[in-house]
Amino acid sequence: MAFLADALSRIKPSATIAVTNKARELKAAGMNVIGLGAGEPDFDTPDNIKEAAIRAIREGRTKYTAVDGMPELKAAIAEKFKRENRLTYSAKQITVGTGGKQVLYNALMATLNPGDEVLVPAPYWVSYPEMVALGGGTPVEVPTTLGSGYKISPEALEKAITKKTKWLIFNSPSNPSGAAYSREEIKALTEVLLRHPQVWVMTDDMYEHLVYDGFHCHTIAEVEPALYERTLTTNGVSKAYAMTGWRIGYAGGPQKLIEAMATIQSQSTSNPSSISQWAAVEALNGPQDFIPKFVQIFKERRDLVVSMLNQAKGISCPRPDGAFYVYPSCEGTIGKTTAKGKRIGSDEDFVTALLEEEGVAVVQGSAFGLSPFFRISYATGTDVLEEACQRIQRFCGGLS
Repeated sequence: MAFLADALSRIKPSATIAVTNKARELKAAGMNVIGLGAGEPDFDTPDNIKEAAIRAIREGRTKYTAVDGMPELKAAIAEKFKRENRLTYSAKQITVGTGGKQVLYNALMATLNPGDEVLVPAPYWVSYPEMVALGGGTPVEVPTTLGSGYKISPEALEKAITKKTKWLIFNSPSNPSGAAYSREEIKALTEVLLRHPQVWVMTDDMYEHLVYDGFHCHTIAEVEPALYERTLTTNGVSKAYAMTGWRIGYAGGPQKLIEAMATIQSQSTSNPSSISQWAAVEALNGPQDFIPKFVQIFKERRDLVVSMLNQAKGISCPRPDGAFYVYPSCEGTIGKTTAKGKRIGSDEDFVTALLEEEGVAVVQGSAFGLSPFFRISYATGTDVLEEACQRIQRFCGGLS
């Protein structure tokens, strides 16, 4: 359609949203569907956070705020960065957006020119390359392997960098794999980045608090202070605080970049919801004691899912250090035929047949840039996960 923008031809719709929508359609048609596609905690937002929002409404704090976040929230974010990440940012170095996605989008829109390259380690969150393309840049995938724990090596990073490289997007713990980089692994990557002063770093630390077995998260500007002036440290309240629908993301970075991002936001959405901002102040400043409880539940679910998937024929599932996803290989099922006669030629065939024949909705690895794998979100009840894994075992057992 000639009326639509050419930019639309450079991007594709979100695969995770597409899977969720297809699962809903089948469920509405009467099928018993278990949806494991959405990256959303099933916990309710803690009461103290909800009460802060209700209080803000009752006190009439419902007007416009500063475009990229009100002072009270910026102060809470600055304190969070200092307390948890040993990073010092002034209010002028902090931005608040309508979810982490808008923060990343603003940064790319404010900095990319045609021909600029952005390194995206694969598997990646589905939106990274699409946002780069929408901003006029060129996404460059840096593939990893199951054997590497889905983590890029310093050698692979060095090889991927060119004179056109403007950004590295760095997500740890990762969506979709749950892979998390140790301090030593991050340090090795920063040594490469120090040799290439044209490359900026965009960290996505959204799953920072959701780590297991004593793992401790670090972020790039913390590990290598020499990269502070070219790092955008991005985070949000969605995952750790079970606030996905509240839509608050934030970042700290160099003041000139933050100001440019505010200019973009001023001409698109303007400020995030004032009510959500007050809730986020309480989330960051208030009690944090529920987070370890969430983490313990997620850990138990992870262990259950990993164990049961590794008992399914043709599936190999590593144990991730963080987030609430597993990213198993389905390579052992490729070339086989399902109980209902459908041949599996790719991970997309695998997830389509699994949904149609067993009613389990997962997301194909091709959507995340690395095949043949699939992503499961274990942010749902244990009974549901157990039933889903039994169905996957049955499906795989019926392949021939």
